[in-house]
Order: sequence, then C-alpha cells, then structure tokens
Amino acid sequence: MFNRLVGVKDKVYPEGTHLMVPWFERPIIYDVRARPYLVESTSGSRDLQMVKIGLRVLTRPMADQLPEIYRTLAENYSERVLPSIIHETLKDIVAQYNAKPAYHSERERKILTQRATNFNIPLDDVSITTLTFGKEFTAAIEAKKVAAQEAARAKFIGESKSAQLIGQAIANNKAFITLRKIEAAREIAQTIAHSANKVYLSSDDLLLNLQGMNLEVDPKK
Repeated sequence: MFNRLVGVKDKVYPEGTHLMVPWFERPIIYDVRARPYLVESTSGSRDLQMVKIGLRVLTRPMADQLPEIYRTLAENYSERVLPSIIHETLKDIVAQYNAKPAYHSERERKILTQRATNFNIPLDDVSITTLTFGKEFTAAIEAKKVAAQEAARAKFIGESKSAQLIGQAIANNKAFITLRKIEAAREIAQTIAHSANKVYLSSDDLLLNLQGMNLEVDPKK
C-alpha cells in the first residue's frame, strides 16, 4: 500500500478486501504466481564457437519482500533484473567450456537462482529451450557425420568383398580351408604357449590335430 505521507508501507496485504483512505492511499498489486520468462543469449565458447542459447525460467516475487522490491525495482522487476543476470551468467558459463558439451543447465540453474534470490526473486525452474551453433560449427558436425557414414559404408563393402573372395577361393581350391585351419591352429598354439595358466582341452576342439589332416593336393582339382 502506498501512502502519500509515509510512502510504501511495510505491511503486505494478501488477496481479499481491505480498507484504504481515498486519495491518500492506493494499492500496488503484484502477481505472486510463478510466470515463465524467456531470454535468448549468444555467447562464445572456450573453443571460439558462437552458441545461441534460449533459456526459460519460472519466476515469482517473494511475497513478504514486496515493499522492498517496489522500492528498488518498481513493478516491472523481472524486466529490470532477469535479462542482465541471465546474459551475464550464460556468457560466463559458456566461455568455460567447448561448444560440444554445451549443456550445463544444472550449474546455470544454481548460479541464476542464487543471483536472483539476492533481488528477492526466486526461480522455481531453469531450463534450456533452444540451442543453436554457428554455421561453421554446424557444417563441421554435418561433415563429420557424413564421413562416419562413408567409413561405415566402405567397411561394409570391404567385408562383403572379402567374404565373396573367400567363398570363391574355397570353391576353386579346397586346400584354402586347410590353410585357414593351419593359421587358426598356429594362433591358438601361440596363445596357449604364452599363457601363464595350464590348459587341458581336446586337440580336436582346438584345430591342433594337424597330423591327421590330409595336406596332399589333388592335381585334378
């Protein structure tokens, strides 16, 4: 309540019917419900990439501190405080990190909540709504994705071609299977030889029964 003689009274009147002296007094009405406030800020990251962040906060004034809020910030308290502290906080935090790990909402929430509380404006929620990188950084990310897809495609084609060649080698020369068995047996034997543990397994299961293999090649095949 504003009084022409004493100024803003320290008493806060809740919703309802109250008496006032006409002309000498007038009510100052505040909405103490939480309301969303959107701010967009463009900041530079530690690796010199421009990051545009849209931040949404739910804010409300402290009901018991309304006289102090009116004396220091007037009725449009959110427009006077929130843009400056949000821009400053975002620029300070984004500058400490590279553009890739750009989500730091938890730290932003703590710092913004603490700073807003100093102005008697608690923040019920802080969340990032939009996140946009510069054109160069976005193009680099897209190029990296395309390169990864091309590498995966080349690997798939190589594996398919390798399987096709092995199939043709087996069909043309049965000795190819025997050669692969010998190579597999050699790798298994080297692994067992360098192992500190004792191994007791059937040689038939480990492809180590090379003496029983028929290594002669039929000239007709």
